[in-house]
Formats: sequence, C-alpha cells, structure tokens
Amino acid sequence: MATADPKPMDSASTDKENGTVDSPGQLDAGALFVLKSRGSSLHCGYHLTTSIVGPVIFSFPFAFSLLGWAPGLVITALQALLSFYSYNLLSLVLEYHAHLGKRQLRFRDMAADILGPRWGKYFVGPLQIAICYGAVIVCILLGGQSLKFIYLLYNPSGKMQLYQFISIFGIVPLMLAQIPSFHSLRHINLASLLLILVYSALVVAGSIHIGNSRNAHNKDYSIQGSKENRVLGAINGISIIATTYGCGIIPEIQATIAPPAKGKMFKGLCICFGVIVSTYFSVAISGYWAFGNQSQPTILSNFMAETRPLLPTWFLLLTNIFTLVQLVAVTVIYLQPTNELFEKWFANPRMDEFSARNVMPRLVLRSVSVISATVFAAMLPFFGDIMALFGAFGIIPLDFVLPMLLYNLTFKPSTKGILFWGNTLIAVASSALVAMGALASIRQILHDANTYHLFANM
Repeated sequence: MATADPKPMDSASTDKENGTVDSPGQLDAGALFVLKSRGSSLHCGYHLTTSIVGPVIFSFPFAFSLLGWAPGLVITALQALLSFYSYNLLSLVLEYHAHLGKRQLRFRDMAADILGPRWGKYFVGPLQIAICYGAVIVCILLGGQSLKFIYLLYNPSGKMQLYQFISIFGIVPLMLAQIPSFHSLRHINLASLLLILVYSALVVAGSIHIGNSRNAHNKDYSIQGSKENRVLGAINGISIIATTYGCGIIPEIQATIAPPAKGKMFKGLCICFGVIVSTYFSVAISGYWAFGNQSQPTILSNFMAETRPLLPTWFLLLTNIFTLVQLVAVTVIYLQPTNELFEKWFANPRMDEFSARNVMPRLVLRSVSVISATVFAAMLPFFGDIMALFGAFGIIPLDFVLPMLLYNLTFKPSTKGILFWGNTLIAVASSALVAMGALASIRQILHDANTYHLFANM
C-alpha cells in the first residue's frame, strides 16, 4: 500500500497566532482528511450559504400567513440580526482559542474544551450528528418530491410512486459523497449559491406575475381561525422562521479556512447574509403579497391550481430543476460531520488518504450512510414533520444558546455589563423558543397523523 511521506507528519507549526500548533501527526484522520484548512473567506461564504439557505425559503410566505405583515417582517429581521451576531460570537471564540494555540476544528471540540469532555461526547457531538444526518434525510426526501413534481408536470396521470423518485435522487449524493474533503466542495457550493439567487428570483417573478394576473386570489392578509389556533399558528410561524436560519456546523466550516483564520469568517458571513437578506425578504414579501393567508407550506404549491398550473410549464420546470440541483449541494454539505466521524474512527492518519487502506472504508461507509438516508426518506415521507421537532431541540440550542454560553465563559464579560446580560437574555429566550418550536412541531405531527404510513405516496 502507498504511504504518505512521513516528513510532513513530523513537522509542526508553532505559530500560535495562526492557530496551527497542532502538527498533522497529532490530528486524527477526520480532521486531517475531511477538515482540511485550505479555504479562503470566499470559500467560507459559499459553504455558509449552502448550509443555511435552501428550499426552506419557500416556507416564508406560509410563516407570514400565520403571523401577519408586521410581526412577520420584524421577526425575520430580528432573527437575521440574531443569527449574524450568534455566528460571529462563535467565530470569535474559535479565533481566541486558535490564538492561544488550540485550534478547535469541530463543535464537539469546542464544547469539550470549554464546557468539559462530557458535553462534547454526550451532548453536542450526538446532537449535531443527529441534526445533520436528519437534514440529509430531509434533503433526499425533498429531492424526491421535486422529481415527482417534474414528472407529474408532464405526465399528470403518471403512476410512479414517491419512493421511486427518492431512490433516483439518492444516486447523485451517493456519488458526490465520495468527494474526500469539505474544502473540495467549494466549487459545488459556489454553484449552489448562484442557484439560490436564480430560483429565488424565479419564485419572486412567479409570485408577482400571479398576483397581478386575472388568476390572482383575493388578497386577504387577516389571520384566520380561533384565538387558540391563531396563537399556536403564530408560535409555528416563529419556529419556522427561526429554524430557517439554522446551520449547526459553524466550527467545521471555520475549520476549512486556511490559517490565519482571523477575520475570514466575518467576511464569509457577510457574503452569506447578503444572500440571505436578498432572498429571504424578497420571497417572503412577494409570496405573501400574492397569496396572503392562502399561502401554502411551500409556495410552489401556490403556483398550481386544482386542474392546471398558474405559470408556464417551462417556468415551473426551471424552478424545480434549479431547486433540485441545489438540494444536492445541501445534502452533501450536511454529510460532512458523519464523513468526518467515519474517517476518525476507521481511517489511518499515518497513511495517504488515497491509499487502499483509507479509500475502501471511506467508499463503503459513505455509501452505506447515503443509502440508509435514502431508505429512511422513502420509508418515512413524513420525516419533515419529525425533523421539525428535532430541529427545535437541536438547531436552536446549537446555534442560538451555546454560542452565547461559550462566549460568556471564554471572554468573561462583566456581569454588570450589557454584553453579558444581552447574551444571557438571548440564550434564555432561545431556550423558550425550543419549547415553543417543539409544541408547534408536535401539533403539526398530530395534524398530519392520518397520512402517516410507511412508503406513503405523499
């Protein structure tokens, strides 16, 4: 078997400012092969955008229909500011520890170093893996649904089942999962960023066209239902908006940045949130303006009447193709935490990453991972409802509670200052949002329970 040149394994950088005091020989295979630190701030922006922005934006008009104009706009803006702030805090903590000579490459490393080993091993690590792998299952499910939509667009009486489309879609991430490192995805994620801008523009154009056409609905922006249903609906709307900003892999993305990492994450976040502001608000405003309280959980459903599409077939086809391709990138990026874990457990860091000893376990384990996710997606087409519940318990703690706690413990701001209490207030409010999101998710699960059966053609 080919082995790596032993010389690089014995070399070590002692530049603490760059955060590279760990030699390659000290790194496990997951960090060495998957989390290669070679990227720029641009690459970081591509990764961040793909990990946060996706077809979830199609649910914004529905969230607005549960909240109304003013609350919807205010909550969307506040959540954007909170997310940007939270992710910057996390980045500052990572940069601080890198400056001290201990660059933390994974979320569980941060938790273990700052909160204690058990936090990383028994809470943050398993929670992150569960959320990321759940996101993979949901993306494959959405990809299958998008393929089915395209199929029915041209063959309305078609008999193919959803699980068949899910299986077809799963072939693409199965192949792309073999790309060895996170950094290797930079070109795919650039394409993903461009696709996000394109299909968001198409959705906005479609909404405006329908809203101005003779097929336009009567624009009713009132919130319907009993008082109890309106309150629960508002909670659901807030939960939807909060989770659309979730990421869960900020430390892993920062790990891909070539040292010195200082300041690069901030530039990457600026790129990402530039895309977020331009797409989230435009889709939310145009979609809610066009369909009001008739907005569906995905705005693409509003583009279809009971008997015919409200837009040209080619338009719907393009929108779904661009969405479909971008879903592949989202699927692959959320495979990285499990890929990294497989490499850590089964690869040999002292051998070349492309040696037979390391390639064979990688090929088998990553393939099994994607195939299992595809089977789960086909078997549980209602998994999106379940994932919403997991998201409430996972995404919000990882992205909006832990960053505040880790920052306060690392930098120890004065307990009399606004920074400490501001972070504490955000952490407490986010914890309350976990309970609210869980309540809304359970309500949705109970509502959809009558459609639940294995391999349902939803």
